[in-house]
Amino acid sequence: MVRKACTLILIIVSLAGANILQEAIDRAEPGSKLELPAGEYRGNIVINKPLIIDGIDRGAVIVGDGNGTVVKIRSSYVTLKNLTIVGSGSEHQSIDAGVSIKDAEHVTVDNCKIDDCLFGIDMEQVKYSSITRNWIRSKPYSLGLRGDAIRLWYSIDNNISRNHVTHSRDVVVWYSHGNTIAHNFGEYSRYSLHFMYTGRNDVLHNRYEHNSVGIFFMYSRDTVAIGNVIKNSLGTTGLGIGLKDASNFVLKDNTIIYCARGLYIDRSPYQPDQNNTIEGNRIIYNSEGIHFHSLSIANNIVGNIFKGNIENVVDDDETLMHSSRNHWDGNYWDDYQGFDKDRDGVGDTPYTLYYYADRMWLLNPNVKFFYASPVITIMNFLAKLAPISEPVKLLSDAHPVMFEKDLERGVAQ
Repeated sequence: MVRKACTLILIIVSLAGANILQEAIDRAEPGSKLELPAGEYRGNIVINKPLIIDGIDRGAVIVGDGNGTVVKIRSSYVTLKNLTIVGSGSEHQSIDAGVSIKDAEHVTVDNCKIDDCLFGIDMEQVKYSSITRNWIRSKPYSLGLRGDAIRLWYSIDNNISRNHVTHSRDVVVWYSHGNTIAHNFGEYSRYSLHFMYTGRNDVLHNRYEHNSVGIFFMYSRDTVAIGNVIKNSLGTTGLGIGLKDASNFVLKDNTIIYCARGLYIDRSPYQPDQNNTIEGNRIIYNSEGIHFHSLSIANNIVGNIFKGNIENVVDDDETLMHSSRNHWDGNYWDDYQGFDKDRDGVGDTPYTLYYYADRMWLLNPNVKFFYASPVITIMNFLAKLAPISEPVKLLSDAHPVMFEKDLERGVAQ
């Protein structure tokens, strides 16, 4: 580790035409601390040595010139804290960002406000670093033209926690593993959290609201998602948590509420010898509780609460064989029609869900416009009362829990 010098530099005045902050960085000994009083400092700076830059009273603003990246970190052991960083360029191909970190480790960006920057914090081949307590917003573009709030690329063993992301595109994790992403809040973006080709990561106690997608895991494995809350993921692409070609996942104690699709499972688990565990989640008040797409079998779906969803389970495969080939046990189903004569908290008969051919709206987007309307509700009732064809079993839960509070008490313990 680099030994930190005791040098303290105070940046107080700016000479005309000079980039005083960059000059101070260039003059500083490795390991120095630069304390910035309130004021504006010219951006598009490069930090190529171990250094601490601290906006001590949170009044220091580093302003980019509208081109490129505002702060480039090209050294390990760099800390940025208590700063406002604004004014990056608008080019996606060059990843114009508020902060760019490359080929570094033990970097900290803490308690900063990053605004009007296409990408917020871009991390490329970064290790053992912390991105904490930052507020990040992209440029005021349409959703698809914004940049990512936080982008990890081949970056491992980092801590991304307690950040507030708003009006950006995604928080995206590419080819990265060993990261902890915890206690973040994301709103009014596209993918609150998006994984592509990743290994083990821990996704803990985040809250995501009013985004197109809450959390989507694609082509990934060995990840744990616990205690997250995903709310109001609406629209044609809206979903709470998605699994696409994802293996050996644990989704536990999450709350998915008021989403178009609560949990979306597509060809997961992908590896034939592995499983996914979906346990103790509250999947409530969504249009669809769980949506199965493509070949999705061998998931262990146990101890969850399904309540208030228009449809608890949807299988869009024509053979309707995906959902039934998963393991369902000990879930609470608000539409269970059974008894508990021995009062052990478990229904005396299995919960069985059937698909009726009459329910044409499931696969027909035109009819789906009338989803949950009184007319469709009556049609569904009549289909159950007098089906025109033999119904197909979607799933069977051998031990349906009678009261959701029993499951919630178990989660709390």
